[in-house]
Amino acid sequence: MSTTYTLDTSTSRANPTPTPLKRLTVPAIKRRKFEGKTDEPLVMLTAYTARQAQLLDMHCDLLLVGDSLGQVIYGLPSTLAVTLDMMCAHGAAVVRGSFHALVVIDMPFGSYEASPEQAFTSASRILAETGAAAVKLEGGEAMADTIRFLTARGIPVMAHVGLTPQAVNALGGYAARGKSQEEHAKIVADGTAVADAGAFAVVIEGVLEPIAVALTQALDIPTIGIGASAKCDGQVLVTEDMLGMFDRTPRFVKRFDDLAGRISSAVETYAAEVRTRRFPSAEQTYAPKD
Repeated sequence: MSTTYTLDTSTSRANPTPTPLKRLTVPAIKRRKFEGKTDEPLVMLTAYTARQAQLLDMHCDLLLVGDSLGQVIYGLPSTLAVTLDMMCAHGAAVVRGSFHALVVIDMPFGSYEASPEQAFTSASRILAETGAAAVKLEGGEAMADTIRFLTARGIPVMAHVGLTPQAVNALGGYAARGKSQEEHAKIVADGTAVADAGAFAVVIEGVLEPIAVALTQALDIPTIGIGASAKCDGQVLVTEDMLGMFDRTPRFVKRFDDLAGRISSAVETYAAEVRTRRFPSAEQTYAPKD
């Protein structure tokens, strides 16, 4: 038996359905900040799997496939060992699991710093293999030419200034940045440089609050804070941190749940029922009459 399908030719080839999916776009995110203000802050969380994306998507404006997956998923000591293969695999899963939020994918350490051309090769691969809308890279003034090169070639870039985890060895740790006047001025200059280079938004991480406020007021593009200020144009957290999946919680994280505790309790109950042969019961097994 054969089935005939009728294609609605008024839709795009990428979405051959009568109602194409309405995913947020880079221009839509930029427009959320108008005349220096964002009336409704942008909501951003990390996502690494299709199922996680499904659960977060309806509540978020942006989903970040962060290189934090190195620590969260793979148990690595830092983000430095994360590869392009990892980012592409997890990025594609998150795109498949979402339909509303703009998906942004971190460019891993070593995939973009050597030259703008290297960055384009890496970024174009990420977007082609995942279907994501944008990439994120760390660094301020030093990366301005790279951001300019990418955006001129159709690759939207989210920047990242302040505490940049990929530079943890150079920074000497994960302490808040901007405590000296020199460092304060450098972070402000970095934020200004990436905005001027064409970034559509900038993550400000782990800085003294006045720096985040000053950048938010000075830049025309949205600022997304993490350990920064409620006055930023949006906020991002590692999802597993805000859900309470780890014992250690950074100061800038609010635990909105104790998911680790609830998982442990559920597994304890499961183990007890297996060991006492209460699971599986008749409800979970197949009788001959079935």
